Amino acid sequence: MPTASVSTASEDLRARRKAASENCTRWLSACRLPAADRLQQLAAISSEDEADVYGNGGDVAQLEQEVADLLGKPAAVFMPSGIMAQQSVLRVYADRAGTTRVAVHGLSHLLVHELNALEEVHRLRIERLTSEPRQPRPDELAAIPGKLAAVALELPLRDAGFVLPTWDELVVFAESCADRGVPLHLDGARLWESTPYLEHSLAEVAALASTVYVSFYKGLGGLSGAALAGPEDVIAEARRWQRRLGGNLFTLLPYAVSARESLRTVLPVMGELHERAVELAVALQSEGFRVFPEPPHANSFRVFAPRAADVIEPVAVRRMETTREAISPPWQQADVPGWSWVELVVTPATLEWQTDEVVKAFAELLRD
Repeated sequence: MPTASVSTASEDLRARRKAASENCTRWLSACRLPAADRLQQLAAISSEDEADVYGNGGDVAQLEQEVADLLGKPAAVFMPSGIMAQQSVLRVYADRAGTTRVAVHGLSHLLVHELNALEEVHRLRIERLTSEPRQPRPDELAAIPGKLAAVALELPLRDAGFVLPTWDELVVFAESCADRGVPLHLDGARLWESTPYLEHSLAEVAALASTVYVSFYKGLGGLSGAALAGPEDVIAEARRWQRRLGGNLFTLLPYAVSARESLRTVLPVMGELHERAVELAVALQSEGFRVFPEPPHANSFRVFAPRAADVIEPVAVRRMETTREAISPPWQQADVPGWSWVELVVTPATLEWQTDEVVKAFAELLRD
C-alpha cells in the first residue's frame, strides 16, 4: 500500500478511536465524568476555609501538610506539575553542590518526555546510570566519576514497564548515594502505587531519600498537580524556583481539593489495585497474552498480544464502537515482529469489572 494511503488509513483509525472513546459509557481504567459534574463534585467537598492566594493557605496548605505527614518529611510544596517540581529541586541541588551533573536513568521521564528541559532550561548535565529496561544498580552509580549534584530514581520506572527494585535493592542503592554524599531524589509520580510491592509504608520509602516528588493525577486520578517533600530549607528554595517558573497561579484551589479527595478515597485501595493487577496478569496469560513484569510490580503493567499493531488496533476500535466499552489505549508495535503491546492501568474503575469479564474482552481482540 502506498505511504500516503497508509498514513490516511492511520489517521482515519485514530479519528474513529477518538469518536468511539467519547461515546463510551464504560471504561476499564478510568471513568470520565462530564466537566460540569466534576466541578460540582469538587465544590461540594471543598473546605469552608478561604481559597489559597498564590498557593498560600486554604486547601493548598492543608494538602501540603497532609503530604508531608504521609511521606514523613518536614515540609512539602504543591505545584501545578511534576515537571516543574523536579526541575525546581534538581536546580536547588545543582546550585548547592556547585556542579551541574545529575545522574538519572536513560528511560527516566525527565529525559524521555520533557523536551530536554533539564539541559535547555537549567543547563544541567545529565549522567545516565543505565538505559536498560530495569532499575539502576549501585555499581552503575559508582562507575560515574566525579562530583554529582543529585541522583534521581523513578519509582516505578514507567518506560521500562512500571518496574520497581526490591526493597533490599532500594535500600542498598540509597546507601550507595549516602556513602557518596549525594542527595537521592525519588521521582515518585507513581510512588503511591509502589508500596504494596515494596511492602513498606510511604514514610519508610521516602526516608531513604532526601526529597520525594509525588503526582496527584496519575494513579490517584486527581485533576492535576504534584507535590515535592523534603527538608524545610530545600522546599523553601524550591518554592522560589516555582515562582521563577511561573507556577504560582493566583489560586490552585480546584487541583488541591481534587488531590485531597484522591488521597482520602483512592490511596487506601492501592493494595487492592495491585492484587487485581496480579490476578489480571495471570488470567490474561492463560488466553495467549504475555505480560511484563510478571508478576506486575505495581497496579500497572504491559500486556503483549500475538498480533501486529496494525491488525489488532482496528479490531479494538471496532469493539469500542460496538460495545461502547474502552478497555485499552491504542496498541503499539512491539519489538518482536507480529506482536503488539499496551499499558494496562488498574484503577478503582477496574474493580467494577470481574476478572473473567476483562479477560473475555481482551480475548475478543485475538479472535476477530
